Formats: sequence, structure tokens, C-alpha cells
Amino acid sequence: MSITSLTFFLFAAVTLVVYYCLPKKWQWYVLLAASLVFYCAGGAKSVIYVLITATVIYFATLGMQRISDAQREYLKQNKAVLSREEKSAYKARQKKKRKAMMLAALLVNLAILCTFKYFHFALAQINHLIRAVGAREIQDTVNLIVPLGISFYTFQSIGYLLDVYWEFYKPERNYGKVLLFVSFFPQITQGPISNFEQLSAELFTEHTFTYRNYAWGFQRMLWGFAKKMIVANILSVYVGRIFEGFQDHSGITALFGMFCYSVQIYADFSGYMDIMCGYCEMLGIRLTENFDRPYFSKSVAEYWRRWHISLGTWFKKYVYYPIGMSGWSRRLAKQCGKKLGKYFADTIPATIALVVVWFATGLWHGASWSYILWGGVNGFFIILTLWLEPVYSKVKTALRIRESSRLWAAFQTIRTFLLVTFIKVLPEVGTLSDGLRLWKHVFVNHELRFDFRWIVAFPGSEMGVSYLFFLLAAAGTAAMFVASLLQRKKPVRAYFNELPAAVRIPLVCGLLFVVLTLGTLATFKSGNGGFLYAQF
Repeated sequence: MSITSLTFFLFAAVTLVVYYCLPKKWQWYVLLAASLVFYCAGGAKSVIYVLITATVIYFATLGMQRISDAQREYLKQNKAVLSREEKSAYKARQKKKRKAMMLAALLVNLAILCTFKYFHFALAQINHLIRAVGAREIQDTVNLIVPLGISFYTFQSIGYLLDVYWEFYKPERNYGKVLLFVSFFPQITQGPISNFEQLSAELFTEHTFTYRNYAWGFQRMLWGFAKKMIVANILSVYVGRIFEGFQDHSGITALFGMFCYSVQIYADFSGYMDIMCGYCEMLGIRLTENFDRPYFSKSVAEYWRRWHISLGTWFKKYVYYPIGMSGWSRRLAKQCGKKLGKYFADTIPATIALVVVWFATGLWHGASWSYILWGGVNGFFIILTLWLEPVYSKVKTALRIRESSRLWAAFQTIRTFLLVTFIKVLPEVGTLSDGLRLWKHVFVNHELRFDFRWIVAFPGSEMGVSYLFFLLAAAGTAAMFVASLLQRKKPVRAYFNELPAAVRIPLVCGLLFVVLTLGTLATFKSGNGGFLYAQF
């Protein structure tokens, strides 16, 4: 079910009406039914994997809780007769049981994810090795269709599993509520990846309809549709034409296409977040924010703290910290202290954790060497910044650079935008070699004409995209930039709702008209109704 389709509008409207018309205690049942309908609309057979994930997580978390409860009861009843050694031995046995149960559930979910996302990639690598030794290749005859949103709901479920294992909170005993947590339709395809404590507090609280929630939610949804249908969909035509035949264009045109892609993917992904966060706001539900003006970041590390925030938070909590704080990594740092010095020795746990995180992040985004290298390049710049921090400090002191300087901040922001723009396109052109050739093409082909149509590579009338559409996308990009500037102090909607009704209403109606007319036409002509991050 496409989010930009009339079908989704009707589905969302019916869900909203039923949600508020039924008794409040039934609201989460409405969300569960709507989530299952939404998922079945995207592939009825795939719903079985959501059910498997929810079922495995449900029974594993309850099983771990039963072991913990039994342990507390046993120790309470035998407190007087057990020695300290016997208590420790008993606790160790119970911990092993809980760990075995957690690992079993973890492996089941990872096995499903890896089978669907990485089977063909893994088989291709095996065949490369087989060809190298002259043996007969394994025929890839398995037809696997990746279930909708499997990367998102699997990570969210694993987070819940580990939180219960670490005893951050007790498991949910209602299976339907666990299933809703796993399958909640506004976030199942592109996130955000929420933790159970935060999301359950929103899903299972009774909500009352308020005009403010409805108005603010509608405004955010409209803004999200404008980003997607006006900016992202129009730019996708130019980006696609340039990337498909970048060898036939000049370096300046290829660079222009890279910049357009950065704007496109931001408008596409953040547009989806605005649509779904706005819709949830109409339901009285607050989703975790996934963006915080990422293109104003001053380093690659800061960029990733502000882009796809929930994914970065997930990796930090469940991968980075467990590795960086582990006993073996800290012992390794201590052993290297004498040879490398204290500062570099202290960076070893973080470096190891970052290597694992960015390798996993690359694989999470796509089963290809392009994505693995993409993750590696991001990790390289973050690790390099970590290693060279003392050098940066000395250079800035020697050059008398003030961190508070606006000029220095502008330089850092532009530098970071250029870096992430080049990194972004690496897996998006085609193969890994195609991405590397695009990088090279930008620097070796310096032909320049003073002809804007030539630089932009207008696709022509046969694609239905004209100067008007390009100017419309440019205006939308400028509006996003201004909105990001305003968001430094408070939400744009707060500014907007301070305007008189005589100004607000025409602005909303005007934007709605543009989205329904030009936005719909651009979506139809571009053939790009889907969202880029849905493929991950």
C-alpha cells in the first residue's frame, strides 16, 4: 500500500474515525487490526514472518522472566540454608538458562533476517571462491522476496528481547500488545526503531481526540507529502537520468546530480517521517524523532547522531556499548597502553566497536560490497576524527581558530555536507565499481558550459518534467532550508500557528492544492511513488 496513494488516505481516515469512535479501551485493538491489514496489503504471505518474530520474542521474554522469578523465590525460601558459594553457583546456572533462551530467540530472528536479505549475496561470494578453484558453481534457484520492513521490525524486536534479558523492565504478558509493538504500521517500513518502554506508553494509553493534535498532525503530514511528492519525486527524475549515464555528462553535471541526490533522499526519508509522525500525532501518539537538521552537522559523527537517529541509537545501545565496555576490549587497551600511549590505548575499545558497528550498518542497508564500503568509509572518517583529536586541537590552537567562530562553523558544515554527499552516492549508482567511477568522473571531466539546461541534464518533454517542475523542487528545497533554520529555536508549526487564521488557512489550502495537483502529477510522471528507505 503506497503511502502516497488514495488507498492509504482512505485506510488512514477509516482507522482514525474507528479509533476515536470506539471505547478508548479498544483503541490499541484498532491499531493492531489496522497494522495487520496494512502489512497484508503489502504481501499477505509475509505476515507469517512478523507473527514468528512476535511469537518467538513473546515466549522468550516470558521464559526469561519465569527463570528470574523462580530464582528470586528459591533464594528467598532457602536464604537461611544456602552458603554464599551455593547461592553464587545457583545464580550462575540460572543466568546460563536465561542467556541460552535469549540467544535462541536472537538467532531465530537473525536467521530469518539474514536468509531473506543476504542469502543471494552470500551465495554469490561462495561462487566467486568456487570459480577461483575451478569447481562447479552452485546454482541460485531460490526465489526469496524480502518481507516488508523486516530490517526495522527485527531490530526493534531484538532490542526488546535484550532489554528484558538485561532486566531493564519486565516483559509484556499480553501477546496482542507484543504483536502490535512489532507490527505498528506507521513505523514498520521505515522506522523509527523504538524501544518497548517508550512506544508501549504511547500505544496502550487511552487517547482523547483534541483539535490541536488533529491540526498539528495534519500540518505535519501535509509538509511531509510536500517534501516527498514535490521535492523528492521531481529530483528523482534528474538524479536517475544523471546517475544512469554519468559517463555521458560532464563532471559538473555529475556533481550536481550528487547534490540533488542528497536533497532527494533527505526529502524522501524525512518526508515519510513527517507523514507518519503527523498521523500518529492525530492519534495522540508521539513517535521517536528520526532527524535533527542533519545537514547542519559539523562532522560525520555528528551527522550520524542527527540522521536516522533511532538506528544510530540502536547500534550504540546494543552493539557499540556492549563491545566497547566489554572486559576483553578494556584489557586489550590496557595491554597496549605502554606501546601506544594512554590516549590511543583508550581509543582501542571505541575503535573496535566502531568497526563492527559500521560494518553492520553497511550490511543492514544493503547486501552488496557497495554498502559495505559505504559503511566502511563512514566509519573511517569517524575513527580518524577520534584518533586525530589531539592533533586537531593543537592545529586549531596554532591557527587561533575559535570554536565559537561563525566562519569556522560554516566551514565545518560545508565540509561535512560535501563528505556525506560523496559517501551517499557510492552504493546508489549501481555496482561498487560504478560508484568509484562516479567519484573519479567528478574530478577528471571538467567540461563546463554556461547552459543551465546542459548542467541539469533536463530529461525533456517525454518525461513530463519541465522548468516549472524543477523550479518547484528548488522552491521546496529552499523552504526545507528555511524550516531547518527556524527549527533551531522551536518547531515551525509553532511559528505557523502564531499567524492569524486569515493567513494560515490560505497557506494550508495553497500547499494542499499544490500537493494534490503538481505533486500528484510529478509522482505519476516520475513513476516514483515509493520511498527510498523502504528497500532497506
